Amino acid sequence: MSDTNFAFWNEKYKSGQTPWQLDIPSPPIIAYISQLKDKNLKILIPGAGQGFELDYLVLHGFSNIHVCDIVPHAIESLSKRIGNQSGVKYITGDFFELNDTYDLILEQTFFCAIYPDLRKAYVDKIHTLLKKDGKIAGVLFATHFVNDGPPFGGTMSVYKELFQQKLHIKIMDMCYNSAKPRKGNELFFICEKTTDN
Repeated sequence: MSDTNFAFWNEKYKSGQTPWQLDIPSPPIIAYISQLKDKNLKILIPGAGQGFELDYLVLHGFSNIHVCDIVPHAIESLSKRIGNQSGVKYITGDFFELNDTYDLILEQTFFCAIYPDLRKAYVDKIHTLLKKDGKIAGVLFATHFVNDGPPFGGTMSVYKELFQQKLHIKIMDMCYNSAKPRKGNELFFICEKTTDN
């Protein structure tokens, strides 16, 4: 984690300049979580930010949730809101330096916040962090933004080409249940790690 990168994101969160964030849990992700039966899944939320999906997971009895963000302010806000829950582990640090493994990774606003030249490294890291048959599920912006990011967008064809290099794409399609600000501009996806290495 470079000091420059840390300072950039710290300032973004302190000043509230995070236009990619929702002030509610992402409806497509909540729909996905609601059909999960195993409440002991080891779950990672990378680049968690405001992390309202965490509230939903805790409320519905998930007991092994790890949230990671490079910005202490973001993690402190989460821990204050959620409190000292035994099933939640807060990680202040760089996603690319994590060395644990997970059953499920939830992608909400992290992929769009990192610079596009890090996207291949992101997919490589996801592959490393997932257990065999583990999944990443979440949302991606299906649009290009006029202004320089973050957030950074893209297209389904580009995302498919990227993710299929390391993972099996189970679904990648336009969301039917996006939050109002994102309607028509959001993809839901599930990818699976099918190999041991």
